[in-house]
Amino acid sequence: MIPLRAYLRRYTGVMSVPSTTTLRVRYAETDQMGVVYYANYLIWCELGRVEFLRQLGFDYKSMEAQDGCMLPVVEANCRYKSPARYDDLIRIETRVTGLRQHVIKFGYRILRAESGELLAEAETVHVVVDAAMRKQPMPEKYAQAIRATMTQDVSPAAP
Repeated sequence: MIPLRAYLRRYTGVMSVPSTTTLRVRYAETDQMGVVYYANYLIWCELGRVEFLRQLGFDYKSMEAQDGCMLPVVEANCRYKSPARYDDLIRIETRVTGLRQHVIKFGYRILRAESGELLAEAETVHVVVDAAMRKQPMPEKYAQAIRATMTQDVSPAAP
């Protein structure tokens, strides 16, 4: 099995410059074992994704209301490396790892902010749809802004 980050680089070939979001783990996000409940990592991915788009100058609300552009998650993967605990300061690095006409992929690295320790790596895949949930092309103004953040040659040669 290849690491998620290597998979993303091998099969997409480009990645965007990451957006960084910081948060502090709330008590309500932990479970009986005192660690962050696994599903909360995907909520953090959503937070990172929303902030990534906001840093590009747009948000889900305006994408949906003005352009009828919705991005439902059709696939989500997360690999947990080390637990986060109550009151930890967490850094979420979000980037676009793939952009095609109807599909956008986001990659995430969730780290302990102080030490940089990797806590989890994740990916979400989204299909671009209209309000009736019909597949549609990504509106060009969004695609253009996202492409402007993309960089080439982020991976070593694939074996």
